[in-house]
Amino acid sequence: MRSGTALPAAPPDPAPKRRSRFATWRGTRPFLGGLLLTLAGVEIMLTMKVLESSLQVILKAGALGIAGYLLPAVMTLCGLLILFNPAQRIFYSIIGLLATLGSWVTSNLGGFVVGLILGLLGSTLAFGWLPDQEPRRKLLRRRRREAASAG
Repeated sequence: MRSGTALPAAPPDPAPKRRSRFATWRGTRPFLGGLLLTLAGVEIMLTMKVLESSLQVILKAGALGIAGYLLPAVMTLCGLLILFNPAQRIFYSIIGLLATLGSWVTSNLGGFVVGLILGLLGSTLAFGWLPDQEPRRKLLRRRRREAASAG
């Protein structure tokens, strides 16, 4: 070996893992909040339908009967709109939250409390989501690297 030659360069790092299109799409919106709110509306609506058709437990009359189906439909619609139109997520999450709270009275205690809890969680997650916030994993990795280089 000659004294002036350099060692061969290290092989390049493997290409970073490519995120799927769905993962990229999911990262640009309050996905979990919209999904939970949608599932809450579907759960409450199914609970209403099952109890009405098979168990004959509930008698509905007038506007209260219509509201029992209208509020879960509004919850489902708000959840889907949060997923597909995240720019208006605050408005949709507030409407979804109000519909969820209304389902407590009109829809068997909000789908026997399961739908109520899912709707409240989904609405608050969508309301609190920030589009320009760095993902948690990247933030933790960066902090670990900074701590390792400092220490």
